[in-house]
Amino acid sequence: MTVLVLGGAGYVGSHAVDILLSRGYEVAVVDNLVTGHREAVPAGVRFYEVDVRDKDALSKVFEQEKNIEGLMHFCAYSLVGESMEKPAMYFDNNVGGCISILEVMQEFDVKHIVFSSTAATFGIPESSPISEKTPQKPINPYGESKLIMEQMMKWQSEATDMTYVALRYFNVAGAKGDGSIGEAHKNETHLIPIILQTALGKRDFITIYGDDYKTADGTCVRDYIDMEDLIDAHIKALEYLKAGGKSDQFNLGSSKGYSNLEVLETARKVTGKEIPSKMGERRPGDPDELVADSTKAGEILGWHVQNGLEHIIENAWKWHSSHPDGY
Repeated sequence: MTVLVLGGAGYVGSHAVDILLSRGYEVAVVDNLVTGHREAVPAGVRFYEVDVRDKDALSKVFEQEKNIEGLMHFCAYSLVGESMEKPAMYFDNNVGGCISILEVMQEFDVKHIVFSSTAATFGIPESSPISEKTPQKPINPYGESKLIMEQMMKWQSEATDMTYVALRYFNVAGAKGDGSIGEAHKNETHLIPIILQTALGKRDFITIYGDDYKTADGTCVRDYIDMEDLIDAHIKALEYLKAGGKSDQFNLGSSKGYSNLEVLETARKVTGKEIPSKMGERRPGDPDELVADSTKAGEILGWHVQNGLEHIIENAWKWHSSHPDGY
């Protein structure tokens, strides 16, 4: 039986492929390589360069992979700023792709899907930590598209015997422990990679946006989840569905917040580099604090975070220092 990883050449998807293989799963990958990297997919893994919006092409993948036990769905555009500039592109790719996936799953009687959702579906919550009961009020097309995809899966699950788990990530970071695969974006927007690029001298300094938030040191507080922990949750979610678990949604974070300055100081400790920084103006729409309440994932999936911020940055540093220009 095969786990079909959609978006398996991307940052999160490639780590899913790697860890699934290490745990003895049969894996096949679908990716259109718009943001993914072919080099991130191990040799010998069956790879299909297919855009999931192309229903005919996706159907041919399902025809060839006759024993699919479940899908892991990572293929989506995911840059908040870009989504504000190109909303139609985000809905076409993310929502349009989801329609095709659900239709092909039904056609080939594939029962289970684990979906990469996001904390961006919550928008700016009124309180923290954020549980599954927190109202979802996205403030950008990226978050809105992911919420629509969650709702599509909910209705498909009610109409058919398909079951799904939506995993709402907070700030995903880190890399494989040996530094062989990691985060490589054309236009990097994530804090930890930008800090480490600065440590490598690829940037002159890191800008911290705002020191007047209602937090201990005045900078934003965010919840960082290690890549290894994240993929463990996906595997536990798939096994939960295979065992007859009902469709559900879970927040995934460490349930601990770190300020931007704390992240910077941890990176200085790990790398031994000065990492020059400057304080900039706060950005509109940035909440003071975003921290997950992951209690539900622990209770139902048996999932618990194993790795903290220092471990995350240590592995990310192995990747960035050995691959300063990405793949």
